[in-house]
Amino acid sequence: MKKTILVTGGLGYIGSHTVVELQENNYDVVVIDSLSNSIREVAERIASITKMPIKLYIADINDESLIDALFKQETIDGVIHFAAHKAVGESVQNPFKYYRNNIDGMITLQKVMRQYHVDTIVFSSSCTVYGDTKNSPINETHPVTEAISPYGTTKLVCEQILKDLCRYSGFRGIILRYFNPVGAHPSACIGELPIGVPDNLVPYITQTAAGIRDKLTVFGNDYNTADGTNIRDYIHVVDLARAHVKALDYAFTMHQDYEIFNLGTGKGHSVLEVIKAFEQASGKPLPYAIGARRAGDIEQIWADATKAAQLLKWTHQYNLYDMMDTAWKWQIALNHKQSRQG
Repeated sequence: MKKTILVTGGLGYIGSHTVVELQENNYDVVVIDSLSNSIREVAERIASITKMPIKLYIADINDESLIDALFKQETIDGVIHFAAHKAVGESVQNPFKYYRNNIDGMITLQKVMRQYHVDTIVFSSSCTVYGDTKNSPINETHPVTEAISPYGTTKLVCEQILKDLCRYSGFRGIILRYFNPVGAHPSACIGELPIGVPDNLVPYITQTAAGIRDKLTVFGNDYNTADGTNIRDYIHVVDLARAHVKALDYAFTMHQDYEIFNLGTGKGHSVLEVIKAFEQASGKPLPYAIGARRAGDIEQIWADATKAAQLLKWTHQYNLYDMMDTAWKWQIALNHKQSRQG
């Protein structure tokens, strides 16, 4: 029988792409989303790709009565947990919002899971737990460090909660620490939908190329890297979504335990390399200026994803050009939609 997977935050950027991959890999999907950082229309866009409906609950992950009602109504076999606030800067300005939503939401979810004997979960974590390290590539044995933002703190705390439940309460958990998700589905039906001014590099690039932003600011060109700009491990969102399905498959074969996996390409790219790749993919010159370093930015970090390749049988398929190409096509699709509405 097909297993039914609850995807929390399933209308968000990574969540929506993961729902597509789940449906295309013979899973039934139930989505819960509060619409705090997404729109209902994404459900229709997912269906346009997969030609399959999804069951959608609009609810807050912190509302225990609603989560309980969902588990009572649906037969859930496993959970992929994305539902969390994710803006580092906002977390500094409003830390209690992040503690309340991200940590309490994890507790509420796992409390109800335990009540209904659902013991399998894949948790969306982040490479931010490694802090400002000088030793890339980073593997999963690298020590985690004190977080540099309340957002990072919530990821560390949620990881620990899940580890404890796996050790003492019979859960089977997968913690996925991913690096920098970018790009969009090749159909251009779903992609990143930042609210307001983007915090991340690639949507700022595409909005600048589309004329929504005047220019991109590159924060510092005096780092100890080949061209002086920060280096990150960028991974295509579809590759990331595929990894969540592989992780779920693996979790169902585990006994009581947890595993941690890095998800990245294993290669770092500088900000200027990303800009060059975008210009090649789009055929458009990108206006940018060099600015001062931004407080809290890490100089360089990229993943060692060997463990994911060995145990999950997962490797990335998209390169940097593909990432920029799909991101730009998604921006074009958004522009066309907005012009029709206007």
